[in-house]
Amino acid sequence: MPTIYLSHGAPPLADDALWTRQLADWSRELPRPTAILVVSAHWENAPLAIGATSTVPLYYDFGGFAQRYYEVQYPAPGAPELAAKVRDLLRGPGRPLADVPDRGLDHGAYVPLVEMYPEADIPVLQISMPTLDPRELMAIGRRLAPLRDEGVLIIGSGFFTHNLRAAMPYMQLGADAPVQGWSAEFDDWGRAALDSGDVDSLLDFLAKAPSGRMAHPRTEHFAPLFVTLGAGESDLAEQRTVIDGFWLGLAKRSVQLG
Repeated sequence: MPTIYLSHGAPPLADDALWTRQLADWSRELPRPTAILVVSAHWENAPLAIGATSTVPLYYDFGGFAQRYYEVQYPAPGAPELAAKVRDLLRGPGRPLADVPDRGLDHGAYVPLVEMYPEADIPVLQISMPTLDPRELMAIGRRLAPLRDEGVLIIGSGFFTHNLRAAMPYMQLGADAPVQGWSAEFDDWGRAALDSGDVDSLLDFLAKAPSGRMAHPRTEHFAPLFVTLGAGESDLAEQRTVIDGFWLGLAKRSVQLG
């Protein structure tokens, strides 16, 4: 199974006809997953936590939006068998795990999945990021990689550039918002680093990338990329961008390995 990193956006990105079509088209190109494992920018927890393994209410982890965004449903089946395999792969000395059985999917998981797999008939499991350290996250991805051979789609869900303070003045413009130089510079640098397989530079992106701190004042939205890179390391040469462009001036680059 390929492994992917996608830019999930805020809940209103689901109103963008181009982006939703791109996600739907992407899912049709992928083999059908036996299950989906999501690492979202919106769940940081140490030790690494495993979310609900049954169908529980979604976690609407945002505020100030129209009521309709709080009425979205995505009753995907739980994935207890996948959770057991994740525990086996991730547990080890110095690597404790936690269970949070009432933690439903957050918008970093369900917003893209509503577009990719609208029938909500594939088991989904979400796990937390126990750290934002790129090397540690890549190591987690490497340990999860065997799941790909069992048909599990591993998704790192973030946003390729993410500075909401800079984007806020353009909230009403969506995809028509002006693209600021720092966002375009970082996106172009990241594209080139991915295309050349320069993982060392990506791991040190705050120091190596132009406008790194401006593109990511806090790095939680870039961090899931490293789980994807670790899980897909054997297919790095086949990395390709599936979705590019900008929304609110932020880069929505999304990539696939394998």
